[in-house]
Amino acid sequence: MKLKMNGPLGGGAGYLQNNSPSLLIAGGIGITPFRSIITQLKTEEIGQNNLHLLYLDSNKAFIFKDELDGIAENTSISVTYLDSRDELHQEIDKFTNVYKNGSKYYIAGPKPMVDTISISLTNNNISKQNIKKDAFFGN
Repeated sequence: MKLKMNGPLGGGAGYLQNNSPSLLIAGGIGITPFRSIITQLKTEEIGQNNLHLLYLDSNKAFIFKDELDGIAENTSISVTYLDSRDELHQEIDKFTNVYKNGSKYYIAGPKPMVDTISISLTNNNISKQNIKKDAFFGN
């Protein structure tokens, strides 16, 4: 039996590429990869980049909230908790208006949310190269 493998190729939302201003957009359980990233960054020098996390949970459960708040208090990472898609899109618009050129966008969550946000960003002239996606399938 022959087996051919590739990867990891780095196309997902699992790591930050550079010190560009970055917007992490998490929907529901999509917070999991970003929690890992932020937990790692809290022990490293974050630098002058602006790192913002938008965390959407329509149920307002916000898992890891205490941990994320603790990290945000002690670093330059900002966290915004949202419970509606309208609020989410308003916050994304605020970020893109300030950091349009060279900023990076990382999206993790349910596939419909990831697809909608990705399309919205590309429609606002954000390069596909600056958008990293991690879509979760299922219920």
